Amino acid sequence: MPIRKNLSANLRRLVSSHASVAAVCRGLPMNRSQFERYLQGKSVPNQATAKLICDYFRVGEDELYRAPPVPETAPPALMPIHQTLYENMVRGPAPAIAGGTYFTYFAVPDRPDLVMRSVTFVRREAELVTFRRVTRWAEGHRQGGARVMGWHYGVAISRLNWIYFAGINRRQTGEPSIMTVQWAPLSEPVLVGNAFVLTQTGPACVKVIMRQEVRRIRLRQAMQMCGVVSLDDPRLDQLVASLVREG
Repeated sequence: MPIRKNLSANLRRLVSSHASVAAVCRGLPMNRSQFERYLQGKSVPNQATAKLICDYFRVGEDELYRAPPVPETAPPALMPIHQTLYENMVRGPAPAIAGGTYFTYFAVPDRPDLVMRSVTFVRREAELVTFRRVTRWAEGHRQGGARVMGWHYGVAISRLNWIYFAGINRRQTGEPSIMTVQWAPLSEPVLVGNAFVLTQTGPACVKVIMRQEVRRIRLRQAMQMCGVVSLDDPRLDQLVASLVREG
């Protein structure tokens, strides 16, 4: 099989575990039309671009260009364990949450005066609900873009009146995360619960609050709002600040 066809098949396999081609292009970062040429087998990246792609997917360069493995035929009565797990996770009932942009606030261990604000993009396709959560720790600089430590992709499922957000970090550490929330009995819609996340001192269970951003907001603006926020910051959602103070 020609090298371009190998590249196309391998890239499609790698991209299939991500939210979308657009999300991959933003994460690289790379022009969408340029990446599509690789996906369609019309072009081969130069050495520097190939290294960028390999670093993002965490694979060796030989894996990009070698012939794709021929899938083994499993016995009809048995399903691969990952398929069984996935089907059990995404089976109904679908979570009672609308698609859109949500700001997610995590308690900061040993700092009751602060919260970590991240942004969660929820996508709903019929009964399937997926999400992407981004945590921005540092502003960009002249040599590169913003330092993004958290870039979690996953699915949202509903069990026993709780909504579970189960995902994995596609950046650097690659750690899994799980967040479970439910609608609070308040006049304003707000989700509250707990999250198991990776902190600077290791894994920790922290309180979490989610609120949908009903205003029209651009992706870049939402990203710029992520980071550590003081409860005394007048720009912080006052309902969130009140809930954090009340525990």
